[in-house]
Parts: sequence; C-alpha cells; structure tokens
Amino acid sequence: MSVLSVPQISTECQAIRQKNFPAEIVFHTPGFRGYKTDELDNKTIVEEFVSVSITGTTCALKCEHCNTKVLRGMTDLRRFDGSLFDLCESLSENGTRGVLLSGGSDLQGRVPLLPHIEDIKRVRKELGMAVRVHVGLPDEETCAALGEADVDGAMIDIIGHRDTIREVYHLDADPEDYEDALSWLEKYKVPMVPHIVLGLHYGKMLGEERALEMIVRHPPKLLALVVLMSMSKTAMSNVIPPSLEEIGAFFERTRRALPSTPVMLGCARPMGEMKVEIDRLAVKAGLNGIAFPANGIVDYARQVGLQPQFVNACCGVTW
Repeated sequence: MSVLSVPQISTECQAIRQKNFPAEIVFHTPGFRGYKTDELDNKTIVEEFVSVSITGTTCALKCEHCNTKVLRGMTDLRRFDGSLFDLCESLSENGTRGVLLSGGSDLQGRVPLLPHIEDIKRVRKELGMAVRVHVGLPDEETCAALGEADVDGAMIDIIGHRDTIREVYHLDADPEDYEDALSWLEKYKVPMVPHIVLGLHYGKMLGEERALEMIVRHPPKLLALVVLMSMSKTAMSNVIPPSLEEIGAFFERTRRALPSTPVMLGCARPMGEMKVEIDRLAVKAGLNGIAFPANGIVDYARQVGLQPQFVNACCGVTW
C-alpha cells in the first residue's frame, strides 16, 4: 500500500492518446545499463546499444546535478586506440546495433561533436548503426553538420529559466538560446529529441512550463520527460524532487499540449516507491513509453489495455 499522495489524472489524457496512437506502449531498456525486474531483463543484449563519451569524464561545466558522474558509466573514446569509427566498427562486430554519442560540454555548453562528423557519417553509411547524439547547447554549425551526417536524433535538455541555466548548468546563456538551438535543428532536419528535466532547479519546478512552450513551437520527433534524480557526490545529493502532484500535473499538460507527438518517460527519475508511482502516472497520463520501467509496470500497462513493446535502445529508436 503506497504511503505517497498519488494525484488523480484526467481520463481526457487517455482519450487523447487513444485518438492519436495505437493501443501500445514501448518499454525501453538501453543496453548501456544492466537492468532487471520480474518482467524485464536486458542482460543478454547489454551491448546492443552502447553509450560513448567522446570527452571521457571531462566537462567544463560540471553541472550541479551531475558533476561528470553520468559520463563515468560510458565507454570512453579517449581510452580507445583508434577513431570513433574504429570504436563503432569494433562494437558492431560484437553485435552492437546503435550508439549514443555523448560527452562533457565546453564553456559554451557545446558537446564537441564537430571533429567526429566524418566518422559519424561513416558509422551511419558503412555500418548502418543507429546514432543518437547528446548535443548540449549546440551552435548552428554543429546542427548543420548533424543534418549532413543523418543522425537518428539529437537529444537536448531544454531549460526555460535563466537562473537554472546559470546556477545549475554554470552556463552564460538564456532560454532564447535553447529555442535558437531547436530552430537550427529544425532548419537542418535533424530529428529532435528534447528532454525536460522536472525539478532541475534544485528540486523546484522553475521554467518547465516555458520549456514546454518552446518545444510546442518546434514540434519534435518525440519528447522525453525525466525527473531530477539526486546523485551522490554532487551538489544535489540531498535535494528533494518535485511532488507526485507536480509531476502528474506536468504529465497531463504535456499530453494536452502535444496530442499527436510521442511523449516518453526517460531514464532518470527517483528510485524506490516514488519510481513506481511516477511510472503509473505516466501510463495514466497517456505517455507513449517508459525507459527502465519499475517492477510491475508492464503488467499494469496490460491491465489498462495497452500492448507492451520492448526496445533495447534509447527512447524513440526503432531497429
């Protein structure tokens, strides 16, 4: 029995979902992290989708919520004796079908992808691998190059408040700069996979609504919602995340704002009982998929009439 206060979700959200999408829900278990519940186990295909940091554990920003910890779990390109293409070729020979190219940002917020564009083109054309990229806050040159490279998707956190950009990301930028990035990705026909981090401002909801408004003006391939997840040895290790009421309400507003755009619950969110309730709210609010679902959620989705689909890659990747 849950001791958490769980909000009610309007049935209108399910109606919106039923009108615009088939009666199915996609559960994503990207192989860059071993994962097991009573319902899912990705250990046999753990190398099918691999995350690669092109900067190793180096990041100029050292954001308050991460402080490079996320990078430490990735394959470090700098420790590989060869180019990005060589690494991907080696991975492909061992059964890898797709990669997430990530890395730390420079002082302008950019993940330094430009030196690897020719390799990315070869990975797509010669190896046929799916390629997702974390772009940070990209400039127009990077967006144009990614369009030429035919990447499967550009993942970008959209931040809607100036204070969060400066205080959490340590970045001298404004929300308008993030909208510019969306405009450039749209201009160069790069499939956009924006993320909104609920509670990014030290657990408080600040700027999420504006971030959603910007995304609505530039309809993406899909939108991923994640919830601040406190990490040890960061400035936010003891931060309390948004309440279930706030999370559920934002799920509802997102479904209404983007009725025909796939909306996913991404990888990051608090663990334990709260994760179970967040996942249930995602199903109730008519979201289209969940990454690393909590135990029991696959069965719960079936109970509400949804047919589960399973993909061992990032949200929106289809083989």
